[in-house]
Amino acid sequence: MTTRYAALLRGINVGGHKRVPMAELRELLAELGHRDVVTYLQSGNAVFTSDSDDEKALTAGLEQAMEERFGFRIDCLVRNSAYLSAVADACPFPAAGLQGKQLHVTYLSQSVGPERFASIDGAAHLPEEFRLGDRVLYLYAPNGLGRSKLAAALGRPSLYKGITVTTRNWNTVVKLVELTRD
Repeated sequence: MTTRYAALLRGINVGGHKRVPMAELRELLAELGHRDVVTYLQSGNAVFTSDSDDEKALTAGLEQAMEERFGFRIDCLVRNSAYLSAVADACPFPAAGLQGKQLHVTYLSQSVGPERFASIDGAAHLPEEFRLGDRVLYLYAPNGLGRSKLAAALGRPSLYKGITVTTRNWNTVVKLVELTRD
């Protein structure tokens, strides 16, 4: 059985740091035996088909191969098409009525409970809001991520100790669902 996946790379091609050319990433994924490889944007989104059904093994293999190829560690998450669709479908905010820059999804390597975010006073950040989902955090930031005080509070590394996280705007979330459809 084959499955479509998205690999979500964290923190590449930002300000000239951790440079990963998308052509080389596509080549690397093909060398790992994946098929139908495409990339989306320069920010670390790759879609591929694999015979494996083990997201953790795919993630570990890709991280190791990228470190060998590029010379630095790149954290990533590999998620299948069904999961990506479920995340989009479960969005607690009215996505259809919002601009892509107003809604963001932070993908997490594992489930987290609300206690992890107990130090954040949600009422103090209104109208910005966040909600937890299945290994994701949804963030509504009506003025965009760059101006969001809630995003800054949610971006504290101490909140994610031991967890790989990477954020995508809603436009990218929707595009990855489209690109991973079987």
